[in-house]
Amino acid sequence: MCRLGWSQKQTCASVRQAVAWCYRGGSISAEPRINDRIRVPEVRLVGPSGEQVGIVPLAKALELAQEYDLDLVEVAANARPPVCKLMDYGKFKYESAMKAREARKNQAHTVIKEMKLRPKIDPHDYDTKKGHVVRFLKQGDKVKITIMFRGREQSRPELGFRLLQRLASDVEELGFIESNPKQDGRNMIMVLGPHKKKTEAMAEAREAQAARKAERQGVSSEETSEAPVAEAPVAEAPVDAPAETPEA
Repeated sequence: MCRLGWSQKQTCASVRQAVAWCYRGGSISAEPRINDRIRVPEVRLVGPSGEQVGIVPLAKALELAQEYDLDLVEVAANARPPVCKLMDYGKFKYESAMKAREARKNQAHTVIKEMKLRPKIDPHDYDTKKGHVVRFLKQGDKVKITIMFRGREQSRPELGFRLLQRLASDVEELGFIESNPKQDGRNMIMVLGPHKKKTEAMAEAREAQAARKAERQGVSSEETSEAPVAEAPVAEAPVDAPAETPEA
């Protein structure tokens, strides 16, 4: 019978506890250990400005953190000994969150818009649908064009094909045919792709918005500067009354 040592029993107990915690719906924290949560005898310390302090006892590292009014953060837990750095952990978390938010803001997601048409569409409706397609392509999105056939229209697929070719020709300056027209049951489908990338379209939209904002601010400042200044009324000098002539 194999007997486990005390350290092995502790390791097995820790693994069983972690598995049970995950099974109950819990999660293991991904945040680094800081200050008193660090449980090692010594650490490789990095100063606030990135300078290498060296290997010091944990108590000494915590004393330095209190002296600098900073946190002791474990940045490399798998190193031997673990690497810790003196930093303002709250400020570090805030800056990390802002960077992640900015990255998500600038991230471009490919979106496929869909526009549905009928083979015998009215000219006015066609212009409206084409306007939507133009707007989608300018935004850098792909557009899925679907021609819906009903009844006897299913025997005339060439009507839908010609309509798709016409639409592709009308918007060729903004997009290209990414997927040629193909029959899909009662529908005919074509996919248009934009010439501009999503990131370029987003950048141009932000520049145009900034230009419109600056123009509005410029117009408002000009109106303020050109506003007429009310002049104070000028008091008229009193007219001296003629002296009375004494009667004879």
